Amino acid sequence: MVEVFSGRTLVNKEGDLVDPEEGLRNKVVGLYFSGGWCPPCRDFTPLLCDFFTELVEETEPPAQFEIVFISSDKSAEDMVEYYHDMHGDWLALPWSDPYKHELKKRYNITAVPKLVIVKENGQVITDKGRKQIRDQGLACFRSWVEVAEIFQNFQA
Repeated sequence: MVEVFSGRTLVNKEGDLVDPEEGLRNKVVGLYFSGGWCPPCRDFTPLLCDFFTELVEETEPPAQFEIVFISSDKSAEDMVEYYHDMHGDWLALPWSDPYKHELKKRYNITAVPKLVIVKENGQVITDKGRKQIRDQGLACFRSWVEVAEIFQNFQA
């Protein structure tokens, strides 16, 4: 994942710049393609917030999981409002970064919301993160980690 955002800068909800090397290292990452104008996005985002909070903020040790929000909002102002009002305490690609278009193409994003779960190098674990969270809850994270470990062992 660090490789996917190499040379890029991410932001957190406070507006601080985050180096992907630090924020994403050794983590399973959810690439969350979403927009505030989209009713299904506004429906799923609170569920994703609860999932993230339970995994990362309420477990000991915290799960090695991070989300990167990639906005489909119409303006930077719309993105910031949606990010601050509805999203969890995760990272985002700045709205002004044209790299979002490359990511949408790379991960075949044709509609939002879409949650693509990837391992550190950007290899897809599943492109059905939203459905898996809805159907399986926290249990799906364990299967994502297992797939990531299989990929890791297979490449070793």
